[in-house]
Amino acid sequence: MTPFVIATAVGFGVIFVAELGDKSQLMALTFATRYRPWPIVVAITASTALVHLASVVLGAAVGAALPTTAIAVVAGLAFVGFGLWTFRGDSLDEDEESRADRPGRSVFVTVAVAFLLAELGDKTMLATITLSARDEGVAEIAGTWLGSTLGMVAADALAIVLGYHLGRRLPERAVRIGAGVLFLLIGAWLLVDALVL
Repeated sequence: MTPFVIATAVGFGVIFVAELGDKSQLMALTFATRYRPWPIVVAITASTALVHLASVVLGAAVGAALPTTAIAVVAGLAFVGFGLWTFRGDSLDEDEESRADRPGRSVFVTVAVAFLLAELGDKTMLATITLSARDEGVAEIAGTWLGSTLGMVAADALAIVLGYHLGRRLPERAVRIGAGVLFLLIGAWLLVDALVL
């Protein structure tokens, strides 16, 4: 497999898991109860692509400036932190709820702006920065961007479809625990790889 394909697959998998139970997935679910699914998916894709582009550029710049072992250790610790953050869970605050409820604007603009603001500093943005800090070439950086964007859109699309058809029957706690365990395992693997192997 090429570095691009590997980076795309890893980016997709990590961000898909990171997005499970995340506040932006909860926002997608909320929007799905009010609007048709396709405009929501298009808006999420646009805002996610923009945020993750900035994330991989930042991550690549950090990765070029730091030694490989240090990056691997920081990445491992970051993923352990993401796991603990995921166990804690996310919820929408009043401001985010009001953005989801605000009528009168186009669905695309409403959803895109809400997602753009929600993703700044969020764990999926930080995970994308962490992944791209380990990338060594343009192909890997592009793969991480594509994979992370598609992973987030896929997880949010899942929430939209489920929210649209099933309402509030999602086992949120089980999803949060599963995602947290996966993050802890990824973090442990990165730490072992950096410090032992």
